[in-house]
Amino acid sequence: MTAPARTRGSEELIRAEEPILAHTYHPLPVVVARAEGTWVEDVEGRRYLDMLAGYSALNFGHRHPALIEAAHRQLDRLTLTSRAFHNDRLAEFAERLAALTGTEMVLPMNTGAEAVESGVKVARKWAYDVKGVPADRATIVVAADNFHGRTTTIVSFSTDETARAGFGPFTPGFRIVPYNDLAALEAAVDETTAAVLIEPVQGEAGVIVPDDGYLAGVRELTRREGCLFVADEIQSGLGRTGRTLAVEHESVVPDVLLLGKALGGGIVPVSAVVGRREVLGVLHPGEHGSTFGGNPLAAAVGTAVVALLETGEFQRRATELGVTLREGLTRLVGKGVVGFRSRGLWAGVDIDPAIGTGREISERLMREGVLVKDTHGSTIRLAPPLTITDDELVAALGSLEKVLD
Repeated sequence: MTAPARTRGSEELIRAEEPILAHTYHPLPVVVARAEGTWVEDVEGRRYLDMLAGYSALNFGHRHPALIEAAHRQLDRLTLTSRAFHNDRLAEFAERLAALTGTEMVLPMNTGAEAVESGVKVARKWAYDVKGVPADRATIVVAADNFHGRTTTIVSFSTDETARAGFGPFTPGFRIVPYNDLAALEAAVDETTAAVLIEPVQGEAGVIVPDDGYLAGVRELTRREGCLFVADEIQSGLGRTGRTLAVEHESVVPDVLLLGKALGGGIVPVSAVVGRREVLGVLHPGEHGSTFGGNPLAAAVGTAVVALLETGEFQRRATELGVTLREGLTRLVGKGVVGFRSRGLWAGVDIDPAIGTGREISERLMREGVLVKDTHGSTIRLAPPLTITDDELVAALGSLEKVLD
């Protein structure tokens, strides 16, 4: 990587942000200026191995050549029309994404939260138009400790008080049950239920992997009770767990899938709601939309992302390197790690609180040239780009062992 232009240093830039940026994040004290593949570089030229990958938005690494080429090519032609007109990139994107996910219809949006909001609207409209739920009585069942975004509707069904406190009144129509508990889910479903909305793996909660059979049980319950199964694959999807979709680990096909993050290749925000025609077909002109959703640049990048996934290479890499990750973390259990959960190239690692908080461990790793992020006390998440090499992954695990010693 070419050295960045020397302007203001990290400390000066961090101080400059403090009075001008709303304090919605508590980032690690590193100022990234350049990136390539699995590595980032700060303004002083220090290099770090990225073990977070933008919360899975960078599944294919920073500036993947095929994605950068697709973006450059489209930038020279057309970037935005709005959906007031057709554009020549959208049809191919929708066709290939539907084929990749085994679905029939695509609703393109921008951010993950927009995909979730869209999924909520689709489920409610389906409940009224198809299921026959009386007007304004539709309910959606969700899981405790979920993370689906931070809009006012979404935090209405969050159990994270940090995300909720001070933002009411909250949107009604949601029922919260424990995650990974089919009996509680069954008790919450009734004739007003439009959908069950869950993450196949709960990412923000600490990479919580449900018991074998849970997702299949959700699918069977929703089918039997006549409601939709909506799977939020925004973090877990598109290769992260070793399959294109995390639900594929149980051969489950939801009615609706919510996609985002990696769909934009780390270049532009791209999300989508995909599902059965009977479900997404309930929307009509004027009932939902997005000026930027499905724009030519997003469609071009999204198509290039789908092309990468069509080869199966990244799914295989996540599976194979996931073994290295699991074996490395297993060796650290009892040596500062009290437990972990992993699926594919994704892990939530619980650190002995006597050694440090998740934030403290993240800062120690940063000083060793490895970037991770904490969640919920003494848990850190590991989600490197799927392009990481075995040697790089082993080195990162070695750095973790060092900071725990």
